[in-house]
Order: sequence, then C-alpha cells, then structure tokens
Amino acid sequence: MTDETGRTLGRRHLLAGVAGAGLVGAGLVGTGVADLVGSDGATRLPVEVTTLDAPGSTAGTRRVPVPGTPTVIDCFATWCGPCIEQMDALGTVHDRYTDRVAFVSVTNERLGGGLTREDLRSWWRNNDGAWTLGHDPEGDLLAALGANGLPYLAVADATGSVVWTHGGVASVETLDAEIAAVL
Repeated sequence: MTDETGRTLGRRHLLAGVAGAGLVGAGLVGTGVADLVGSDGATRLPVEVTTLDAPGSTAGTRRVPVPGTPTVIDCFATWCGPCIEQMDALGTVHDRYTDRVAFVSVTNERLGGGLTREDLRSWWRNNDGAWTLGHDPEGDLLAALGANGLPYLAVADATGSVVWTHGGVASVETLDAEIAAVL
C-alpha cells in the first residue's frame, strides 16, 4: 500500500491507521460543538495536552487553547492523508501570524503497537511542522471540540472561546480570514 506521495506504507503505519480510525470514531460518539460545556456546567476547554520535543515544540504540557492568546488548533493523525495536505496551509499562516497567534497541532494516536514518540517527531519534521506538537491519547481535545473527523481545525480568540471550527482541509485564504477575525 502507498500513500498519496507514492511512499510505501509499512504494516505498522497501516495498523496505526486502522487503530487510530477506531479511536477517533470511539472518542467522538455523542459529541458536538454544544458539548464544550458539560452537563455539570463545567467548561471542557481548555484541555491540557502533553507536548513533544520537535521542531517548534518543547516537551512538557500545554493548555489548549493557549490562555490569553488567539489559538489555531489542528487535530491530526499521522495516518491521515488530508492531514498532510493541511500542514502546507498551516505552515503558510503560521509564518504570517507566529508573533500574534499560538498554533497547536494535536494527535490522539496511542503510542505502542508500533507507533513511538520518535515516529510522531519524524512525521512532524517530514511535514515541516514548526509549532507546538501535542499528544492527547484520550481524545479529550477532539471530544471537547466536537470533532467528527480529521483533519479538524478550530480557532479560539484570546478569551479561549472557540469562534470557528472546520472539518476537512481548509485553504490558506480561509485560515487567514478566520485568524484575522480574532486579532
């Protein structure tokens, strides 16, 4: 099996993709944008995610959205072809807004069974990631955003309110307009 660039995908990537698809689906059942506030009245955002040491990212944790800063949130998976396509547009708008907006890309893929932190870092380098790389294996961020597929994007204003969400690949023009609206 090959990906959209013609690279051969190994058994490990295929299994990670199948497992990841199940995780995304299982984590999203019953969620929606209205689910940003739980039945107990507690806001589900921000979510704290683990961050990895990778280009533009340091190991530790990060609250998403980033408090006090407009934030672009990208939910992705390494097995997702459209997620690779989305990285180009994200890189372009990141270069335009890096001094005024936080960018965070988060995967909920589980480590183990052939997928390692180094695999995530390698994917990040290969796709020119240059901002915070997060890992949320429980899918809390996806659920809080009401994501129903990948890639899934959100823009939050400086107060942490999510003002725009989008399932699928978004263009540079769309991202530019949504980011400009929160500045």
